[in-house]
Amino acid sequence: MTRKTKTIAVSAMAGTLLLVLLAGTAAAQGGIPWRGFGGWGHGMMGGGMMYPGWSGNCTGGAFSPAQCPAWGDAVPGGTRLTMGDAEAIAAQYLANYGNDDLQVAEIMQFSQNFYVEVHEASTGIGAMELLIDPYTGAVHPEPGPNMMWNTKYGHMNGMGMMGGRYLGSSGAMRISGDQAVNLAQKWLDAHMSGVMAGDEAEAFYGYYTIHTMTDGAISGMLSVNGYTGQVWYHSWHGDFIDMTGGDEAV
Repeated sequence: MTRKTKTIAVSAMAGTLLLVLLAGTAAAQGGIPWRGFGGWGHGMMGGGMMYPGWSGNCTGGAFSPAQCPAWGDAVPGGTRLTMGDAEAIAAQYLANYGNDDLQVAEIMQFSQNFYVEVHEASTGIGAMELLIDPYTGAVHPEPGPNMMWNTKYGHMNGMGMMGGRYLGSSGAMRISGDQAVNLAQKWLDAHMSGVMAGDEAEAFYGYYTIHTMTDGAISGMLSVNGYTGQVWYHSWHGDFIDMTGGDEAV
């Protein structure tokens, strides 16, 4: 057996072992972790690529928030950052990013992190979503749709399992903003009774992000794939505190 053949064989064995482990995880959770509401989901491991602060396998799709571990759980230590601090950190991050067309459209403060929505100034389309640690100021790409569904700025460029695109996820999104809101509400009715989808769906490349409302106030957010209609709830934020930008009631 040549060295190349041995390498291929070892890789195949490792891949088989990974699939067995994933199957065991799926059985323990009562379902396949990457299948969700509205079609096939967001790739292996359920919650996207591993980045600093990622604390587990969040399955998204048709699973309740309680079944998804928090991403980047903030560990209190020192003085908590203010909204002004978060604005300055986000501005510096974009300056370092080096794309003059990108601008901060909205910052939301949650108990676990600051959420930053970045748009393209030239198009108004959402470019990326970021998280800022409320104690250290560390900036991370948001997990989930931002990394797995974003066809322009995402780490997977809209690619799904084994490098395949999600059911033809190229070109204009098949699902409109209004349809995304309706799909979001159907998912919420099934999994988070009493929670409402906001009226506005923020368009990103490949998906929409929508605020969720409880008793008329913002309580969180979710995303809807613009090609498959799958819903992915953002379970890593914690409790909503405040926001800057945007136009929905808080």
